[in-house]
Amino acid sequence: MTQPSAYALAGVDIRAGDRAVELMKHYVAATNRSEVIGGLGGFAGLWDASALKDYRHPVLATSTDGVGTKVAIAQALDIHDTVGYDLVGMVVDDLVVVGAKPLFMTDYIACGKVVPERIASIVKGIAAACVEVGVTLLGGETAEHPGLLGADEYDVAGAATAVVERDALLGAHRVCAGDSVIALASSGLHSNGFSLVRKVLLEQAKIGLDTHIDELGRSLGEELLTPTRLYTADCLAVIEAEAVHALSHITGGGLANNLARVIPDHLQAVIDRSTWVPAPIFTLVQRLGAISQADVEETLNMGVGMVIICPEPSAAGVIAHLGARGVAAWQAGEIGSRLEPTDDAVRLVSR
Repeated sequence: MTQPSAYALAGVDIRAGDRAVELMKHYVAATNRSEVIGGLGGFAGLWDASALKDYRHPVLATSTDGVGTKVAIAQALDIHDTVGYDLVGMVVDDLVVVGAKPLFMTDYIACGKVVPERIASIVKGIAAACVEVGVTLLGGETAEHPGLLGADEYDVAGAATAVVERDALLGAHRVCAGDSVIALASSGLHSNGFSLVRKVLLEQAKIGLDTHIDELGRSLGEELLTPTRLYTADCLAVIEAEAVHALSHITGGGLANNLARVIPDHLQAVIDRSTWVPAPIFTLVQRLGAISQADVEETLNMGVGMVIICPEPSAAGVIAHLGARGVAAWQAGEIGSRLEPTDDAVRLVSR
């Protein structure tokens, strides 16, 4: 009988890691584009940068992120592919904000024990999301950390690189008074605010993840694991078709805090709350947690996952293009002058 290695006795199973790689290979291969050199398993992922030779002045953009405590829900339900979508969305949708087209992505999975099928399921979701937004999953790392993480615990993170022409960069420098603010509907909570959501719904209200919630129309667990909507392909299509000045990815910090990042010092975005109704999950968390309007808006996306700022004449076209692609969008506000330097960059009003 073969004796286990010293490393295995310490809790690290190299063979399980190899098995996980074998299980995920075909998922990763589905994301490959012609620019990829070599295959999975090398020390570094290789991407042929000559693909950028037709750019006049290419600027590379990079972003890194994770999924946060939403992974605790995935672990509790033993459903692991949806967090892959969350990871990709959190990373690439930050890149499209500057108008950049994502090229490739890498991932990192840290776990207490490598369960090959579980790791492969996570990567399956990452790869499927990469295919949806046209990004190559160029490589990654799975690290086993016994003693640091429990056997069923893991965390995921990722990073991506994108490219944009220097003179096509979007941002606050393009935003003008009179611009329209277009809101794009979120698919739910996305991947932010789960520390609050778990505290309110699971700890305080003591609702089980398998409990059917009538106002949600499904179980709490199904609602919480709804994947983050991926906006990259839709936003790139709109940028190609219509005049766009800036985008804002609505993640941790909520609508006002994220939108403020693309508003110039002399201008103010005025957002009308009455232009949309947040999905039931938001009102459920607010009600059961007895959370103030200010606090909930500062934590959760409240139904808006991305914002596009565009010239007013382009607003109808932007909304129509998004609608044709299956993304609900509406004019939620406009850009005006900031009357006082101390005024907030974003003002939420109810009309």
